[in-house]
Amino acid sequence: MRGTGLMSDDRYWMEQTIALAALGTGYTRPNPMVGSVVVNDGVLVGCGYHRRAGRDHAEVVAIRAAGARARGATLYANLEPCIHHGRTPPCTDAILNAGIRRVVTALEDPNPEVAGRGVAALLDGGVAVTLGVLQAEAERLNGPFLNLKRTARPWVTLKAAVSLDGRIAARSGVSRWITGPRARAFSHRLRWAHDAILVGAGTARMDDPRMTVRLGDLEMPEPGGPLQVVLSASLDLDPGMKLFSTADARRPPVRVYTVPANRSGRLPAADVVAVREGLDGEVDLGAVLDDLGRIGIRSVLVEGGAGTFAGFLRRGLVNRYALFRAPVVLGDEGGVPLVALPASPSPDDGWWLENDRELPLGRDRLTLATPVR
Repeated sequence: MRGTGLMSDDRYWMEQTIALAALGTGYTRPNPMVGSVVVNDGVLVGCGYHRRAGRDHAEVVAIRAAGARARGATLYANLEPCIHHGRTPPCTDAILNAGIRRVVTALEDPNPEVAGRGVAALLDGGVAVTLGVLQAEAERLNGPFLNLKRTARPWVTLKAAVSLDGRIAARSGVSRWITGPRARAFSHRLRWAHDAILVGAGTARMDDPRMTVRLGDLEMPEPGGPLQVVLSASLDLDPGMKLFSTADARRPPVRVYTVPANRSGRLPAADVVAVREGLDGEVDLGAVLDDLGRIGIRSVLVEGGAGTFAGFLRRGLVNRYALFRAPVVLGDEGGVPLVALPASPSPDDGWWLENDRELPLGRDRLTLATPVR
């Protein structure tokens, strides 16, 4: 029956399942990260995770590893098993055919093609189902996928490297390098975990970034890494920028968002997309997110600059913050603040964050936080 009582080991095995699922970070787009373990009489008999879109789902991998020992066993998965035919067959069929006695899952899949139908099919097949084990942890792991299915918009992470006095660049506008090599390496892992990297035109002109993932020999998943996105109402971008000259036949063209007045603009190696104009004369950020969600982008890493950060912050569009803090003071006069906004009249009127985690990275520290709604 649905909601069968929590067993004493369910939390432990779900922790293992979520850890397995995380191994798919950066590879499974557009699918969620899913892990699965099969346990028989308290003994692990099979495990697996979804490695890439188009390959076997985690439940199928775990059941295959378990073989005949799957019969009468309990299967754990951090997301409701699928019931629809996509690039792979339904996981519910594999579970029923294997003789699994009980399924424990962390949360229902909000994908309309599943959305409780997977659980219903298992119950109809005589499989007991326990739902909601470590739900918060499972939500955190697949926040981008879940957010896209629920809101039709990608998950937004605001990433910045700041000095102790809250500056992202010196008076000259130069920001390389506020943080040290370990922090910069970790920032590439953040890029790896997101479907798109976004900057404003000012940052593109000042820093001339490549906006690529550089993690040594790590194999890049199709279609060649995160989508590169630039916001430019005026289209005042140099065609000779590194952004437009980075050759990778697998990578989709840079996506440049502009306003309707410039919809006929052209840039090499770029898709120019016109969206409605915001009240500030810049591109409307909500419209940008709507379009990215439409093409299946689950997560966006916003990397600057101060005006772009301010726009996302002011409109309440940030889901998560990744703030690298370096032990340096740059000074107030002429330095570039984290957000280009007037100071709040009181601390209570500021944008408060709730720390999820603090990580030391050499001389620097990374704060991962969520907004206090």
